[in-house]
Amino acid sequence: MKNTSAVPAASLADEGKAPPRRGRGRPRKSEAGDNSSRNALIVAAARQFRAKGFDATTTRDIAHSIGMQSGSPFYHFKSKNDLLFAIIEEGMLAAQRSQDAVLAEMPEGAAASEILYALALNHLCVLWLPGNDFVPVMLHEWRSITPGQRKKIQVLKDAYEEPWRRVLEALQEQGRLGTSTSLARLMLFGILHGTMRWFDPKGRLGLEQLAQECVNALVARPQAGKAGRKPAAASSKGR
Repeated sequence: MKNTSAVPAASLADEGKAPPRRGRGRPRKSEAGDNSSRNALIVAAARQFRAKGFDATTTRDIAHSIGMQSGSPFYHFKSKNDLLFAIIEEGMLAAQRSQDAVLAEMPEGAAASEILYALALNHLCVLWLPGNDFVPVMLHEWRSITPGQRKKIQVLKDAYEEPWRRVLEALQEQGRLGTSTSLARLMLFGILHGTMRWFDPKGRLGLEQLAQECVNALVARPQAGKAGRKPAAASSKGR
């Protein structure tokens, strides 16, 4: 298979840097109100929520980790819950931008298997590039956001996963999936997210090879001389 290099996934850490540490007193307007401070809060909160959990992390912890005063987060977010929602929302939007860029660079007429590999590699970059803590936070703290917030995030997730659905349908038409497209999608995301528990980014296995192995776990090699067929598998509508 062609070695398709993903565009580096957008990292929230690159979009906002922490302001310099300063003494006590009311936050300056520039400290509390500029966009870089908001982004720095999102990045710092994601890191803290991932390390300690949402419930165990205070806004004071987050603010102090980037040299802000305790009350500064409330210039940007009404509550810690709103900050959690912003982490997940901004992370999904960044992942979507990265994925769109990868798909835009795919050559016309690229094979479905090559497109799936590019999607998988980009998703691994989303998971593993420094500063991208939002996926683990989203997976572990999904129930901590409100039902209304979950609906908004689900819209973003559906848009992100739509290209995956299309390419898996194409592979199913070729007879290269042993299950339904919806179940294959769930299983593939499960495999990719599972790498967060065991993959060593400093080890011998690189992200490109890891992406290929993840795809190989579900997609069969094409069989010469055999027409595509649809497997008789029960459909799955779950997410």
